[in-house]
Amino acid sequence: METFNNDPKPGRLVLPLVLIGMIATTYTFINRVATNNNLDIEPVTVDSQVIDDEEELPVEDSTTTSTTTTLPDEVITYLEEISSEKIQSIDLATNVLEANDRWDNEQVTYQEAKDEFRSFIDDAEQFVLTVNEPGPPSTFAGLVKSHEELKTLADLIYADTQELLEGLTSSDTGERRAAALESFDTNITLFQEKIEEIISINTSG
Repeated sequence: METFNNDPKPGRLVLPLVLIGMIATTYTFINRVATNNNLDIEPVTVDSQVIDDEEELPVEDSTTTSTTTTLPDEVITYLEEISSEKIQSIDLATNVLEANDRWDNEQVTYQEAKDEFRSFIDDAEQFVLTVNEPGPPSTFAGLVKSHEELKTLADLIYADTQELLEGLTSSDTGERRAAALESFDTNITLFQEKIEEIISINTSG
């Protein structure tokens, strides 16, 4: 007896079964992926050679080249000499000004003031001798000329100390002594400035 399929479309029963199977397979796959999501994945280490393509930049030398001029020994000795004379002039000026202030402020007697002012004349006389000798080396005309100015100023300082004593013993009210003190201060300052100029000219550059 021949059997007939009454369903005109036999595939319509098979297709849902196939779809159900695919869905089940997909679901299983997704669950498996989700489950395995916590697996540790080790990175692949690739040995690579680091190639330094950077070129070394030239280092710019910022050092300033300076030229040192060596002074002759006799010039150095002279500069040291007049530096010492500058210090002596400062000491002399300090002593004179302090003595004059003590007299103005009536801190000393007339006789004490005269003795002090007279001692400054002796100090200034010795100062002149110190400035005069030995002086600069004769082979350096510029130094010789400048030193002549120092000698002239030293003589003026000596004369000022003499005038200070004359002013102290004068019958006026202090005008002569004040003028002598002003001249003394001016010449001391010029003497020190001249020394600074000589040293600067010979040591600069």
